[in-house]
Amino acid sequence: MDNDTFHIQGLRGKHVLEGTIAVGGAKNAALKAIAASLLFSDNVLLKNVPDIKDVRQIAGLLSKIGFEVEHKNKNTYNITPKKRISTILDPAIATKIRSSVVLTGPLLARTGRVVFPHPGGCIIGARPIDFFLDSYKKMGATVKETKSEYIIEAKGGNLMGAKIFLPIPSVTVTETIIMAGTLAKGVTTIRNAALEPEIEHLAKFLNRCGANIRGAGTPTIVIRGGSLLKGANSSYTTMPDRIEAGSFLILGALAGKDVTVTNCDPGHLESVVEMLRQIGIGVEEDKTSLRVSVKDENRRKRLRAVNIKTHEYPGFPTDLQAPITALLTQVDGESMVHETIFEGRLAYSESFVGMGADITVMDPHRMLIRGKTSLHARNLTSPDLRAGLAFILAAIAADGKSIVHNVYNIDRGYESVEKRLQAIGVNIQRVKGSE
Repeated sequence: MDNDTFHIQGLRGKHVLEGTIAVGGAKNAALKAIAASLLFSDNVLLKNVPDIKDVRQIAGLLSKIGFEVEHKNKNTYNITPKKRISTILDPAIATKIRSSVVLTGPLLARTGRVVFPHPGGCIIGARPIDFFLDSYKKMGATVKETKSEYIIEAKGGNLMGAKIFLPIPSVTVTETIIMAGTLAKGVTTIRNAALEPEIEHLAKFLNRCGANIRGAGTPTIVIRGGSLLKGANSSYTTMPDRIEAGSFLILGALAGKDVTVTNCDPGHLESVVEMLRQIGIGVEEDKTSLRVSVKDENRRKRLRAVNIKTHEYPGFPTDLQAPITALLTQVDGESMVHETIFEGRLAYSESFVGMGADITVMDPHRMLIRGKTSLHARNLTSPDLRAGLAFILAAIAADGKSIVHNVYNIDRGYESVEKRLQAIGVNIQRVKGSE
């Protein structure tokens, strides 16, 4: 599967896709819920878990350190701790997945020690783990760094509650410190916490199982540490993936005739819907769905260029910056995209230019898109998860047959994406590669 490719026959700018496309469980929520199973004395049942590479990798890490991970069916996991738990994260797996770092907080809180390699994941610029390490130090841990790994130990075997201010509201750091604070001694306060809905969703589940977390979803979160949680009488259902929903919504705007994105929470996508409306795309909302339809073909000729600046939630998501750039190549006028979070996240634009887009990268954070330009097919190599999906979108709009390589990156975050795209009329095929 790692050598698979996607073969996509483009639509030459036509808006013909129609039907419904369902959103799966959120990748980022599921990964944190799996990590949270480290906080439990008994089993944790996780439902609506996306069947993707990153989930299987982090589940594999748990198995390696001493948890029984039962993959009950495609989207359900039951996770139970064994008597002996290792404090070392397997470097062979951990270096492949950035989210392995979220295991360090709960494992350190549970055992008093954690050893892990420099994290892996997408190459989209510097993603330092200093915020994690500084937080652990404030909670009384010592940190030793070698050429290949970090060794962190809590004094006396227990983390202590602490006041932690985050220089930037990182969602992953916020969630990891919430989990660490759940088993720490005393009170942990996080200031300038991230506001993403995944955080509140996780906190509500942990609270149902015995945690004491207040303020999740606000800039100040207070965690009163306690004993191991109990999950026997509760289960966790992964929330809808708002990034996947936004990606499909953008596809509807790019190539749709009448596309409805289902199983989503429109309340999580306000910034995306607002941006599409500014461009001139009509979006209809229901409780669990969003619809893009073309009732007047001439309206497509009146789409407006916009300036987009990524921002932490509830701002425009950095994870949708590449997909919406594909749309902006098909809008008349000059659009500016300002990526404020990752300085390496505009590198994919060179491939768009190779397809015929008129894009000028002004600096590591800003680029100018001049539209409308006709895109033509090309062989593309997915550099990361979100740019890989953006390449699929661009290939759908292009003229001719494109081949997207390095599908591994896309499979990390989107479950059977080609099957769902086929259901709304996309001519996309997965071609199996040799292992």
